[in-house]
Amino acid sequence: MPIARLDSRALIRVTGPDARPFLHNLLTQDVETLAPGALRFGALLSPPGRLLFDLFLWGEENGVVLDVAAERRDVLVQRLSMYRLRSDVEVMPIPDAVFVAWNEAPEGFVPDPRLPALGGRRWGDQCETDATEADWQAHRLSLGVPDPTADTLLDKTYPIEADFDLLNGIDFHKGCFIGQETTSRMKRRGTIKNRMTAIAFDGPPPERGAEVLNGELRAGEVMTGVEGRAIALMRMDRLDGDLTVDGRPVRVEKPDWIPDFQG
Repeated sequence: MPIARLDSRALIRVTGPDARPFLHNLLTQDVETLAPGALRFGALLSPPGRLLFDLFLWGEENGVVLDVAAERRDVLVQRLSMYRLRSDVEVMPIPDAVFVAWNEAPEGFVPDPRLPALGGRRWGDQCETDATEADWQAHRLSLGVPDPTADTLLDKTYPIEADFDLLNGIDFHKGCFIGQETTSRMKRRGTIKNRMTAIAFDGPPPERGAEVLNGELRAGEVMTGVEGRAIALMRMDRLDGDLTVDGRPVRVEKPDWIPDFQG
């Protein structure tokens, strides 16, 4: 039962009488029904529907705690403050840390809403750890799960391309949210041209941005990786055939949570 602290994540608390409707109208996830102690996965999109911030939402009695990328926390605080207008809410960073456990979710950890195999998450000021964040990232990559902050191109990637629809990151039955029109249209059409998935190879990972080729045709782009494995944004119509990166053969490894690579 490895436990690691994620220094790449940070926390924001949103409180006040309007906290839930305020976030509900912005984010891809249903915030109105988020119970205290519950955890959901979602995003804040740009008006054209591209990913700006991935986040986890922790329900509290008087508001919501957002688990976000540490490098983007201050920018998100500014963005939320800009949207606040007349809403009676307070948005503030808090110093607590984020922890993950995998293989099992021990007491005090809430199951990761994306995928049971990802284990659980918790936040607080103290937690005994026996693993590193690098161990956690290797586990994530072994499951073929993207890290939206590391694996996406800011304001260029659509959430469905980053598998949010398959990882419980979008509530398609809630009311409006920023970027909903584009997101819903992509889902209704049912054909997704690109998706993030795992690729396997021998040796160290290619550079981020390296081109995946199917013969002489561009088939995808490498994102983050470790020895022998990486996440790539792949064209769904060019998965079959001889794939290479920098002259090295690679193969797509289909996670069991992506059904036949369909949208």
